[in-house]
Amino acid sequence: MRCLIVHNVKSGFGSNAIFEFERMLLRQGDECVLRILSDKQDAKDVVDDAESFDLVVISGGDGTTSSLLYSLRYRDVPTCVFPSGTANLFCVNLGGASEPSAIARACRIGRLAHTDLGELAFTDVHGKTHMRGFSIMMGTGFDAQIMRDAVAGKQILGSAAYLTAAFSNVHPPICHFTITVDGSTIERDGISCLVANTTQIQAGIEIAPDSRMDDGLLEVIVLEQTDAVGLLRPLIASLVDHKGDLLGRPEIEVIRGKQIRITPSHPVPLEYDGESYDKAVTSYEAKVLPAANRVIVDGLSSYYDKDDLFCEEHPRFGLPDTPDFPKS
Repeated sequence: MRCLIVHNVKSGFGSNAIFEFERMLLRQGDECVLRILSDKQDAKDVVDDAESFDLVVISGGDGTTSSLLYSLRYRDVPTCVFPSGTANLFCVNLGGASEPSAIARACRIGRLAHTDLGELAFTDVHGKTHMRGFSIMMGTGFDAQIMRDAVAGKQILGSAAYLTAAFSNVHPPICHFTITVDGSTIERDGISCLVANTTQIQAGIEIAPDSRMDDGLLEVIVLEQTDAVGLLRPLIASLVDHKGDLLGRPEIEVIRGKQIRITPSHPVPLEYDGESYDKAVTSYEAKVLPAANRVIVDGLSSYYDKDDLFCEEHPRFGLPDTPDFPKS
């Protein structure tokens, strides 16, 4: 097997778990190329030769994951996402085992899920248009401000940096959003508007019930509160009912579709998968890219296709010759 590992050393707390994974993955005769991401390096250039490898491993947080998955969209190579970041929500949503040895074994077996991506196009205050990919969600308003303010504390506080940033933005400005989903337009007021490929966050909480990364749809989520305190109702509901099947999500409206355009009443901050854009934006569009990536999963994942050709008895790359190698 010939494997490419792309690693962001600045993700999360700088864990060396990726090297433990590498040791568990490789066996005699394999070749592994390790590429360390540098500042402002173009993700497309890093994986330009992806098809010359049997497997590409992305090691980093959700920002690293989304940029590389976007560069690998509709490319003919299996991809493993290794959680090295602060939140790692893409891996949380896949629902597989998180131990390096279990992820290595999943790579050897080679079960695949075909996951969607979101594609984001936005216009900044100077009229310039930008294109990005997102694997989890993007948003404008309150959530984008939280992401921007949390940057400085992530290396020290980890996920707690987001909570600290939220407490410092108790009274975010209200915005009027004009939202067009698959040709139908509505108008809403709120502190934030998000577009999501999947909506499960930490602790298994789903912002919108029944959201998946393989349904060919995006979710538009409007937080219709007038201040951050108004989020307490949906937050309490989500803590009691993680999936939202019983209590729903009070004061949160969800619309599903494939093509989305959103125009806020005034320029607003923007984030995509935890990455904050440094200027305000005046409008943005998002569309779903169905089944854009072939992602490695294990038998614990709800995305595991039980009809997949590859299994323990017929692995894609073969299992290591180690008798105590753990099963997923």
